[in-house]
Formats: sequence, C-alpha cells, structure tokens
Amino acid sequence: MNVQNDKKTALLIIDMINDFQFDYGETLANKTLSILKPILSLREKFHHEQMPVIYINDHYDLWQADIYKIAAYCKNETSAPIIEKMLPGENDYFLIKPKHSAFYGTALNTLLKKLKVDKLIITGIAGNICVLFTANDAYMREYELAVPNNCLVSNSDQENDYALMMMKNVLKADTNPIHL
Repeated sequence: MNVQNDKKTALLIIDMINDFQFDYGETLANKTLSILKPILSLREKFHHEQMPVIYINDHYDLWQADIYKIAAYCKNETSAPIIEKMLPGENDYFLIKPKHSAFYGTALNTLLKKLKVDKLIITGIAGNICVLFTANDAYMREYELAVPNNCLVSNSDQENDYALMMMKNVLKADTNPIHL
C-alpha cells in the first residue's frame, strides 16, 4: 500500500484508547499488541508529511472529548501498554463517537471536508465492528479507502478475515499491508 499519492489522505485511528473490559477483551488486547508497530509507523509517516491523523474513540459515558480523561479512565493492567504507546500527538485530532461508526453522531465528515481529504486509511479495533462500520460509512460518502490488513484486529481471526473481505470486495478498499 502506498501512503503518498495525488489524493489528500487522512489516517483514522479507531478505538485504540480502550479499557478492554468486555467479553473477549483480553483476547482483543493481546491481538492489538500485534498492530501497534504498523499503526505507529503510519502515524509517524503522517506526522513527518504533515498529513492529518484523526483519533476517533468511544466516550465511555464520559461524554467529553478529552483524551486524557478517557485514557485515565481506560488505563488498567491490560490496556496500559497499548494506551501509553497510542496517545495522540499534540497536532492530532481527537473525536468521540457514540456508536460503532466514526461518522455517526460526530464531526468527522465536516472535519474531513475542511481538511479537503478524499482518501482515508482506516486502522484500529475492532475490525469487524467499528472499523467495518466506519469504512462502510466512508464508502457511502465516496471516500477512497485503504484498510491495511496489518493495522486492524478483531476478537477472532475469522471475524477479522470476513471484515477485510467485505471491505475489499464490497467497499473497494485497498487491504494490502502497510510496509514502512
């Protein structure tokens, strides 16, 4: 997958600030460790190129778009190694979402239009829920999509593979791995 092209691209990082306190949460946290390096490499590339990095996260009933409050709330023995590496940088954007899609009930589409973005690279967890729903909504809004298969995980490999297949075949997303 090529990060640079003639399109204005934004990197979306979905739900990586997470408490993992749910059924299969520990399994998902362990799988999430495997995608940290490629997502962090992508984020570094975007920072270097001064391209937008946008975090979209669950709000955990705090209903405040305050990354530090959400991170503090989510931090526990399971989540700390992930949260400490994945906190947004000072120039990154941070939005909270009320449901699965990063577009539903958020200012994401408005922000993307303001930034003149027409291509999205979508990363994060869970691939079969929040990443898939976000990719679907992005496709419906006619964004070009890339969802690197080494930058998302789901509770099970089977669910992740199915989500990737849907994003590739139905949403026309580039699902090739990112190599930086």
